[in-house]
Amino acid sequence: MITVHHLNNSRSQRVLWLLEELGLPYRIQHYQRDRKTMLAPPELRAVHPLGKSPVISDGDNVIAETGAIVEYILERHGQRRLMPAPGTAEHLRYRYWLHFAEGTAMPPLLMKLVFDRIAGSPMPFIVKPVIKAVCRKALDAVVWPNLTRHLDYMEAELGRSEWFAGPELSGADIMMSFPVEASAQRAGLDASRPKLMAFLQRIHARPAYRRALEKGGPYAFAA
Repeated sequence: MITVHHLNNSRSQRVLWLLEELGLPYRIQHYQRDRKTMLAPPELRAVHPLGKSPVISDGDNVIAETGAIVEYILERHGQRRLMPAPGTAEHLRYRYWLHFAEGTAMPPLLMKLVFDRIAGSPMPFIVKPVIKAVCRKALDAVVWPNLTRHLDYMEAELGRSEWFAGPELSGADIMMSFPVEASAQRAGLDASRPKLMAFLQRIHARPAYRRALEKGGPYAFAA
């Protein structure tokens, strides 16, 4: 049976959702973030050397990285579900968006989180205006232009089909859920991009998504 080493408020929520969509048996090993640092606890290093989540165990296999986990589960246990047929245009889109989620969409979202936290951290009064100005300049020059470009691109792509890879839900949509949810939380995604907002409404209404939330515990990005 698959074991999901699940960290609260993290990317591993997508793995629970995928398993619920497939109706596969699994168990959850829960881990809680450190309340001060918000980092994963050291216990996760016993599972994988990097000590990060998500990680799954499946027999002798230990797999980290959400995209690799999604591909592994679908190829080994998916029975051709949630994955367009190989050789089709939809499969090419599926592969693209599966990797776009972490390779392209997430870096500027993480940069924004880091700069926001630096600007809001306690620091000596004399350097605070300088640090805030540097963070603001980096956000305005690099982070926000990339976030805007990505959101516009995703909005346009959802104009081609209801889901990212075509007319049916796929693993690509499960991967894309986290950057889209994070964008709604902290990167300005709102009703001005109705297709992305409709995407969020569709995934949040799915019974498998709701079951994953019940089993995974608090997950602020679904708000």
